[in-house]
Amino acid sequence: MKFSWALLSLFWGASALASDLKLNAKDPAGARLAATATLIEVRTGYRQTFILPRTLSSLTPGRYRLEVTASGFAAEARDLDLTQDLALDLTLSIRPAGFRIDVTSTAPLPGVERSLEEVPIPLRTATAQDIENSSALNLPDFLNRRLGSVHLNEIQGNPYQVDLNFRGYTASPLLGTPQGLSVYMDGVRLNQPFGDILSWDLIPRTAIAEMSLVPGPNPLFGLNTLGGALAIETRDGRRHPGSLLEFSGGSFGRRNGYAETAGYSEKGFDWLLSANLFFEDGWRDASPSNVRQIFARTGWQGRRSSVHLSTTLANNSLAGNGLQDHRLLAADWRSVYTKPDITNNRSPFFNLRLRHALTSQWQLSGNVYFRHITTSTLNGDINEESLDQQLYNLSNSDAAALRAAGFSGFPLTSNAANTPFPFWRCIAQVLQRDEPSEKCNGLLNRGFTAQDNYGLAAQLSRSGRLASLRNQFTLGGAWDGNRVDFRQSTELGYLNPDRSVTPLGAFADGVTGGEVDGEPFDTRVDLASRIYTASLFATDTISLNSRLHLTVSGRYNRTRIDNRDRILPGGGRGSLDGNHLFQRFNPAFGLTWGLRGGLSAYANYTEGSRAPTAIELGCADPESPCRLPNSMAGDPPLRQVISRGVEAGLRGNYEGRYQWSAGFFRADNRNDILFVASEQTGFGYFRNFGLTRRQGFEASFDARLGRVYTGANYNLLAATFESPEEVNGTGNSTNEEGAGLEGTIEINPGARIPLIPRHIAKAFVDVQLTRRLSLDLGATGISSQFARGNENNLHAPDGRFYLGAGSTPAYAVLNSGARFALTSRIQLFATVNNLLDRRYYSSAQLAHSGFTAAGNFIARPFGSLSGQFPLQGATFFAPGAPRGAWAGVRWRF
Repeated sequence: MKFSWALLSLFWGASALASDLKLNAKDPAGARLAATATLIEVRTGYRQTFILPRTLSSLTPGRYRLEVTASGFAAEARDLDLTQDLALDLTLSIRPAGFRIDVTSTAPLPGVERSLEEVPIPLRTATAQDIENSSALNLPDFLNRRLGSVHLNEIQGNPYQVDLNFRGYTASPLLGTPQGLSVYMDGVRLNQPFGDILSWDLIPRTAIAEMSLVPGPNPLFGLNTLGGALAIETRDGRRHPGSLLEFSGGSFGRRNGYAETAGYSEKGFDWLLSANLFFEDGWRDASPSNVRQIFARTGWQGRRSSVHLSTTLANNSLAGNGLQDHRLLAADWRSVYTKPDITNNRSPFFNLRLRHALTSQWQLSGNVYFRHITTSTLNGDINEESLDQQLYNLSNSDAAALRAAGFSGFPLTSNAANTPFPFWRCIAQVLQRDEPSEKCNGLLNRGFTAQDNYGLAAQLSRSGRLASLRNQFTLGGAWDGNRVDFRQSTELGYLNPDRSVTPLGAFADGVTGGEVDGEPFDTRVDLASRIYTASLFATDTISLNSRLHLTVSGRYNRTRIDNRDRILPGGGRGSLDGNHLFQRFNPAFGLTWGLRGGLSAYANYTEGSRAPTAIELGCADPESPCRLPNSMAGDPPLRQVISRGVEAGLRGNYEGRYQWSAGFFRADNRNDILFVASEQTGFGYFRNFGLTRRQGFEASFDARLGRVYTGANYNLLAATFESPEEVNGTGNSTNEEGAGLEGTIEINPGARIPLIPRHIAKAFVDVQLTRRLSLDLGATGISSQFARGNENNLHAPDGRFYLGAGSTPAYAVLNSGARFALTSRIQLFATVNNLLDRRYYSSAQLAHSGFTAAGNFIARPFGSLSGQFPLQGATFFAPGAPRGAWAGVRWRF
């Protein structure tokens, strides 16, 4: 059902100092309707919440935002400019969903709020209601369903451990992944200092009030903003009063519960407390997860000042079993390569925010935060060093060691046919401390990371006129400190038929693990890292006239990284000790031009940078290569990654009913940090890469037609290497050593970067069929992507040494949801993902496989060829989840 908000007498008196605002609400039949309205003064953030109808007197001229809600109807919002004498009758149409924030913040801290028409970038925005209407499980899921140029690589096979990609840049929870997106929540950068990784399970979806996806290397968002930034604002009791209980469940043993209570007092105090519990068995083998999140926010808001303290607590255990050999997926879609693969995250996070209007033009805002994160991992892996070894027949010394230890009944000779999972030689080598690192086919890798992140930021903003021109200026600074302690160990063992690993008490410690090619087997890491970043930033927007707006921004960053090796202190070869300093000033310039009929144009030039992380600095020595994430060694200096971007486009807005945008973008990265092959060994190290480029075209459209809200977007992206390079070619048919061997491949300029599709297309529709029933339907289409390991784009399977293509097939996924208002307070909802039950792959990698098509372990699959033992290469895929359905109930009171 449709109704209208009738702002019947929206007017301002003749006085330039005060204004009156009369508000009424009516339904389509013309009957007066009770509704809740919130009026927000954009400059100060001061907000008033009241019941309509209402007359507000003596309002200070300026920019305001009006938000209106009523039970049974979707929320509506309108931006107001109380700067001149007006007398208006204004009608706003209520629609099934809202997806646009017309005034948004363009910096991490509040105080730089501007109209979208003045922002020289194609900003994407969304609200909590948008996320709910999309039927998304969490934030990455929502971004993947609705926002253009976004796609997910589900490498870990867990909905909370995805790689989020935007315009070819990544925010990932995996150490060693090149990161290029920064994520902020209430002004605090959530990328963790050790590796710049992003743990999605530490961001409660239910805490999100609104978010903005800022494209390009925007300097205001600091380090790591190479491809864009995601800025999140959390909910509070003043804007979201009331209580809520929600329960749902369904496929994959998933159970989800959510509770919230929030409110405010007339004296300015507000509070919000929410808790979210998520449990599932997972759709793949041995993939149970649980996510437990608590979010609380309390504060006070006066006419000129506000202070809020938010607390986020998380205690999560995630199982993500990674990529699988394509042959084994064909036999069992739910199978895993090895197990377990468990990540436990625990984190308390506290953030104190303050905001004060010094005068009618000047505003001060800032925050102080502290976050502690502990992460422990347990990964069962195949030992690739064993794949070219003789694991079946026992030597005389092996047999003697087994007998001395009390073993009996073991065969002296065997083969892959009668012993699909060999283990006797592994046990014997462990007993002798000879070469278990080569004769044991299983590894248990354990990691532990403790991080303390703390810091403060402040900014001063002025909104007024400068030489008769409307001007908004902001100057700020920030300081962030980080303490990181990282430990990693590897225990040897053997693989079992169920793909688990039985540990044997022998470690890669230089003693019990024996030797590899005559060298002690030692991959231990015990690193203490201290990371400090200080920055100054400024931005200024000048309205040259009512249609032309110029924005100039810049940020200076200075980062110091001090690494201390607790195993090999003192520096020198193999030691992680090192002191590193990185500093740079990044500028930005942008222009918007308002044309006629709701049409506007934008253009900008931006720069961003990323300092090398501690884990990259810990594996950057060609003379001491490593195989991440199982070892680190040496740390000669790496250079910062520098990104320079340009973009331009057009956008239109027709009376709030139709919005569209189309534009071109290009970003060049200098000194990208890639993991490349060592010339001496099959291991590798991080080094700077000359030039990579990401350029393309984007277009989006959405329309609100009565009870229907629909939209579509398309992205054409060319992500390419622009410098020649040599990288690890394991599993690639064109590697220089020959078929089945470990070698390198040559990248030529113009080759496409792996795991970045050329085409992304999305469409969705939300329909309010009746006043009670709403439906949503969304489709996402992704074109083919080259696999990691196929950086030269030349891999070709031969059916013997190399199996499987070097890319993923294109795919499309359809998702749907429904909501039914049983009463004004109780809502039933249902979600179906992958409605057509398509089988698809979101990621791929080339590698040697240790299993046959029947799922049995095999070493030396081809025997000796010219004195070497080639291995079989396969394409490993990240399988997409099959069709899943969930239903639940939501009770608001």
